[in-house]
Parts: sequence; structure tokens; C-alpha cells
Amino acid sequence: MIVRGLARWLDRRVRLAKFTRHALNHIFPDHWSFMLGEIALYSFVILVLTGTFLAMFFNASSAKEIYNGPYLGLDGVTMSAAYKSVLHISFEVPAGLLVRQMHHWAALIFLGAIVAHLARIFFTGAYRRPREINWVIGLTLFLLAITNGYLGYSIVGDLLSGTGLRIGYAILLSVPVIGKWLAYIALGGNIPADPTIPRLYGLHIFVVPALIAGLLALHLAIIWRQLHTNYPGPRRTNRTIVGSRLWPSYTARSIGLFLILFGVIAGLAALVQIDPIWAYGPYDPTAVLPGAQPDWYLGWIEGAMRLFPGVNLHLGPYLVPGLFFSGLLFPVLVFGGLYLYPFIEQFITVDEQDHNVLRMPWERPFATALGCSALMMMLVLLVAAGDDVVALALGASLQSIRILLRILFFAAPAATFLVIHWLCARRKRREHERARADEERSRAQVRTASSG
Repeated sequence: MIVRGLARWLDRRVRLAKFTRHALNHIFPDHWSFMLGEIALYSFVILVLTGTFLAMFFNASSAKEIYNGPYLGLDGVTMSAAYKSVLHISFEVPAGLLVRQMHHWAALIFLGAIVAHLARIFFTGAYRRPREINWVIGLTLFLLAITNGYLGYSIVGDLLSGTGLRIGYAILLSVPVIGKWLAYIALGGNIPADPTIPRLYGLHIFVVPALIAGLLALHLAIIWRQLHTNYPGPRRTNRTIVGSRLWPSYTARSIGLFLILFGVIAGLAALVQIDPIWAYGPYDPTAVLPGAQPDWYLGWIEGAMRLFPGVNLHLGPYLVPGLFFSGLLFPVLVFGGLYLYPFIEQFITVDEQDHNVLRMPWERPFATALGCSALMMMLVLLVAAGDDVVALALGASLQSIRILLRILFFAAPAATFLVIHWLCARRKRREHERARADEERSRAQVRTASSG
């Protein structure tokens, strides 16, 4: 009675009943692939929760201190206050190591879910009108997530994160004319610099998460406003949607997904070690960590830098090092192509219609083959990011492995495009022949019934 009375009191003043009834009856599609976006959303929620806990104990300072904590392997070693605080979190804060590893695993799953979600959108044509803006928002979210992931492991102060920070500093310096200015603005000067960790920390916990949260809210608002997409099937048209109501079925399923995801991330954090910073030691500009690779979402950029030949370009008084082409220009071209693809396809096909029914990948041989070849190219680059580990495991020379990967960088995507295009075209022909046969069979049945 109290709840009902309170609801009536609120409704008389803000008139929520009609809006709430409409919202609870909102229809969502049932296909499992639509949950990929929710996995990304809930991973971000877990990132915020675990990040808030870690922020209570992290010291974002580059000041030098001597470690005298419980980890005897680093006893008496001089290190940054940031690195010392992470060791404190890992070995002295109750559940600190568990939460820190949950944070790292959630970040990897967050980015993986975004990639899988974008792939689902691309291969089903969900980026077509009127959803081009959500494609742009999704790609921007992916860029921000990559940026925040890089910022997150760059502020720790261990040898691995310091190596990655030096690479980022070198990429910024490689930009013609304004490289030094960019490096100073972003990192505070030559690495290691005192302002670097505090500056990156502010970006990591405030600026970039706020941008991600804002874009997620905008993304969800647009999805809510527009008619949902749906896979082809009975009663599914550009004007109708088939699925579950928000309350109670979809809400229960969504809550269950969050609890499962939380359990999986907690289980990974408890059972699978990730980023053991105490094994790396503090950052030392003169030290080199063998077999060091970045997280997978930056591996393709690392691979591009390893495979790109050491060619420098002289433009008058300016030097453009090879690092600029592989570390900056190549990622810009990749994301630029992804941003523009829906508009290029719309221009070529002269397609001005709204599309709310998705297309199966085999119905779009060219686009599917193009997407698969792009993924194959990224896979080659990801392997190239660990070419030294591959060479060691195979007992081969690094030079031969790198030559092979340079060949595969061009050959593997081309072969993938041809094979996938042939398979999709073949499936498309079979489906058309089957549809034609069914139509002829139906006509024959009608003629038989009419003559009878």
C-alpha cells in the first residue's frame, strides 16, 4: 500500500505512469548476438566499480621512493610512488590483487566485446541507414576504450608499462613539425617526466571514462529511439519488430547476463594470473624486457611497427621517420576507412532506404569477404607483434619469421577475400535456386488445386 501510494503521489506531480508503461513494453530482439553490446556495457560497469576501488589506494606520483613492503624480491629497490602503491594494492590491501586483476580482465573483455559487436554490425549490414551515426559512435567508443586501456597500464610505473610509454612517446615525436609539442602536451616532456603519470591518471579516471559514458548514453538513446534491427524471419519487416518486452523477460535475461559476466571475470581474476608487475620490476630506461608485447587490442599496431621497413622520408628540413607511417598513419587510415565505409557503400549502391531487417553475411559476398580479409590482416599483425616469441618457439631466425609475415600481410588477406567471396556467392546462388524451386512448387500446387 505504501509503494502504491507513493507511485500515485509521484504520478500526480510528474506524470510518469504513461512513460513507464510505454518503456516497460519496449520490444527487444531475442537473438543472442544482440547481447554482445550488453557484455561491453556491463564490462564497463565492472571497470568503473573496480577502478573506483583501486583509485582509493593508488598514488599517481612519479616521485622516487624506496620499497620495503612484503614482496622481498624488490626490498630496498628505488621506484616510483605509483609503482609502489600498485605493489601495496597487490600484496597488502585485502582483495586488492583480486580487484586489480578483475579490472584488467574486464578491460580486455570490454574491448573484445566491442570488436565482436562491431563485427556483428558490419557483417549483417546493421550500419546502413538510418544507423550510420551509431556506427560512428561505436567506432569512437572503441578508440576511446583503446586509449583508456593504454593509459591504464602506462601509469603503473613497471618496466613493461614504461616500455609501452616510451613507444607512445616515440610515435608522438615522429609527427612532422608538431611532434615535440604533442609529446609535451600529452606526456609532459621526455620520458620519464614528473608530470607524466599524474597527467595520464587524470585522463584515465576522469576525462576518457566520462566521454565513454556520454557516448554510451547517446548510443543507447539512439537505439531506443529508432526501431530495433532484427534478423530475417516471419513477421519481421522494416516496420515491425519481434522479440521480448523490456519487463519482465528481457530485464531478467539482462540481469542474468550481468551476473554471469561478473562471475566469469571474478573467476578469471582469481584463477588466471595477468600482468604480474612485481616480476617486471620498476621502469628503467636502460633495461629491456625480452618477449614484451602489449595487450591484444594494441598488438596490431605493434605488429605494423615491426613489419614496416625502416624507411625515413625527408621533406625539406623535416624528417618523417618510418615509425610515423606504421605507428600513426596506418591506424589513422584503418579507422578512417571504417568510419567512411557506410557512406561509401551508400554512395556506390545509391541506397537511400531505411533498413531495419538485417542481411545474412552470405547475402553480401563482397562486404563479407572484405571484412574477413581485414580481420585476417589484423591477425597477421597480431602474430607479428610477438614475432620474437614465435621465432624462439619454432627455433627459427627472427629475420625469416619477419619476412614470412611480411608476405602473409599481403597474401593472407587476398586469399581470404577470394575464398570467402566464393563461399558466400555459392551459398547465395543455392538459396536463390531453393527459393525459385519453392516458388515453382507452390505454383504447381495452386494449379493442381485449381484444376481439381
